[in-house]
Amino acid sequence: MNKNDLVAAVADNAGLTKADASKAVDGVFDAITDVLKQGGEVRIVGFGTFAVAKRKATTGRNPRTGETINIAASKQPKFKAGKGLKDAIN
Repeated sequence: MNKNDLVAAVADNAGLTKADASKAVDGVFDAITDVLKQGGEVRIVGFGTFAVAKRKATTGRNPRTGETINIAASKQPKFKAGKGLKDAIN
């Protein structure tokens, strides 16, 4: 399922036009992104939790040359599925 499929499914389930459903889906994504940018987490009971994990700076190797390289510290978005989502899938 891609974003257009998701918009169509939301429009059908909520009885909205595709334009309104697209605004709603974009609004949800923007809200989640804004909270994660600020370092917060979004917890949707029964669905899951979006959070930011911090990765430390490390050293690695270039597999082609064997040269040691520095890998900068970074922040990564993470999603942990909730019990309701896990139960629905299993």
